[in-house]
Amino acid sequence: MPKFSCLLVCCLVALVGCRPTPSVDASGVGGATTAQTADGDHMVSVDMPEATPAAPRPVPAVDAGWAEAKLDLGQAWISCATDYTAEGGDGQLLPGLDRDSLETALAACRDAGLLRVRYVGKIDAGFAELVQRLATVADEMKLARRILDLDSSGGQVEAAIRAGDVIGESNWTIWVREGSICHSACVFVLAAGDNRLIAGKVGIHRMMRISSKATSRAELNRELQQVYSNVKDYLERNGVAVAAADLMMTVPNRSLRLLTPAELKEYGFDGTNAVQDDLERIRQMRNCGDDFVRRKDAFLIAFDQQCKRDGADLETVNACGQSLKQRFGFPDPGCPDESPLAENDSAALLPPTTGSSASIQ
Repeated sequence: MPKFSCLLVCCLVALVGCRPTPSVDASGVGGATTAQTADGDHMVSVDMPEATPAAPRPVPAVDAGWAEAKLDLGQAWISCATDYTAEGGDGQLLPGLDRDSLETALAACRDAGLLRVRYVGKIDAGFAELVQRLATVADEMKLARRILDLDSSGGQVEAAIRAGDVIGESNWTIWVREGSICHSACVFVLAAGDNRLIAGKVGIHRMMRISSKATSRAELNRELQQVYSNVKDYLERNGVAVAAADLMMTVPNRSLRLLTPAELKEYGFDGTNAVQDDLERIRQMRNCGDDFVRRKDAFLIAFDQQCKRDGADLETVNACGQSLKQRFGFPDPGCPDESPLAENDSAALLPPTTGSSASIQ
């Protein structure tokens, strides 16, 4: 089993080992395990912003006719395992976004109960449609454990937020693995995950309004403030500090500010989504009781301190966790499925290793 730097249960330890330096080289879509090298294609806003912050959008259902859609600026692979270094790698290339293609690809994951989607490319309308349709089919097949294995240099703000709203309602772990990047508009997708595991590089910069009619700094600022109001509202509902949006405003669009591990934790991009964690705690207190929640909190702290060590392999970490479970009274007889390290939590135990529209071009 390959080594990895850290393991996520409900809180992740940031793994990004980079300094905030600019990078402006362009990059194209690579293979399933080939990371994009840099950003260079600017984070853009393509729709006219609303005058006031938008309320959380209802998750749209895929239309009954499954209208034609495709990935123009990216590729996706479907796997039923977390280990991309094993035989099978990143799985099968997804040939299309039609229902038959998705159902065929996801059917192989029924037995494992786990879906990993490796996406390499831009964040655009096609990506947002991919996320929506995958969530729909995964719900139908009862694939509760879902991982988005992401490598993207950015793209459209509105498409990222649309995809993020779907992700936030459909139980995804977002993984930026070693050698991958999540730059620019990609960070909005990262923000939406129930859990975020980061071993690659995460970078931010200002967005650009490609439909802007601004002729002065004041006019441009007024346009961007309208967009950023919606961005801040989105970040807030996903447990990310709005200070991250303020920091974006200070970085020129053609540059890139890589976030340090400490900043990823501070701004709320790394680890368990704070809003989702609150929802889970409320639900567990209601269903399992206060004592259960207190014991689970104590277990997670002990697990983080004693089991999640650099260089530990998956079996070692899990063995340590299983031993700790007994000390804290787990599995709980009244709430076995909610107990830590239960099978339905295994999507959080990742990974086994430490891997635009035309207007953007």
